[in-house]
Amino acid sequence: MRITLIGSGNVATHLGAALKNAGHQIVQVWSRNLQNAALLAYHVKAEPIDRLDAIHADTDLIIISVKDDAVEDVASFINIKNVLVVHTSGAVSMQTLEKHFIDCGVFYPLQTFSKSQEIDFRSVPLCIESTDKNSTEILFELGRTISNQVTYIDSAQRKTLHLAAVFACNFPNYLYSIATKLLQEQQMDFSLIKPLILETALKVQEFLPEEVQTGPAIRGDEQTMAAHLSLLEQNPELQEIYRMLSQDIIKMAKSRSA
Repeated sequence: MRITLIGSGNVATHLGAALKNAGHQIVQVWSRNLQNAALLAYHVKAEPIDRLDAIHADTDLIIISVKDDAVEDVASFINIKNVLVVHTSGAVSMQTLEKHFIDCGVFYPLQTFSKSQEIDFRSVPLCIESTDKNSTEILFELGRTISNQVTYIDSAQRKTLHLAAVFACNFPNYLYSIATKLLQEQQMDFSLIKPLILETALKVQEFLPEEVQTGPAIRGDEQTMAAHLSLLEQNPELQEIYRMLSQDIIKMAKSRSA
């Protein structure tokens, strides 16, 4: 398949590489910054462009992979109307593209991506949505060339899935940064708790999270929680985060035992 990538960020970089490795031809890579487009285009053997009116009309698929707030703006400047156009966002409705294209859809890879970190794309779930049966079949066929898990999920479901992903990925990562800061303040290294993080992640591969919840809140260790809050006296924002999360864990424990 001949594919045009609109965007040169984390998702576009990994998706472009996966598609190229699967035998598809990346025709062009667009970015507002031509240097960024050229960097990704070099790796996927494509033409870099920084003008949306320079998109080749003979491409089979246009993939818009830009930040959520820019999807509709970018779509409005694409003048090719007889090509299947999809976006890769977890939060943007397919209706955003339906305003501009007859044949459109969503090609959402559910994973956290960083340019510096390689990833096995075959293990990445791909969430598909489109305007008609034919486009759905095309996207499923394309998806199966790069992923072992391709699923049809509509826009409403995908928004909830994206929200769940924020709770499961982005928020914990922020909490890791808090842990890093606390350790560094006492001249300790973040690597000390990496085995703990790994074991927690491994547990939820086999059990529901609430089944393997540990810590002072689930045990009802009030003295320990009070001591932790005391350590955070100079940081009321972190105190509030600690208190709120602990209270919710206690509620969860009570509901499970009821």
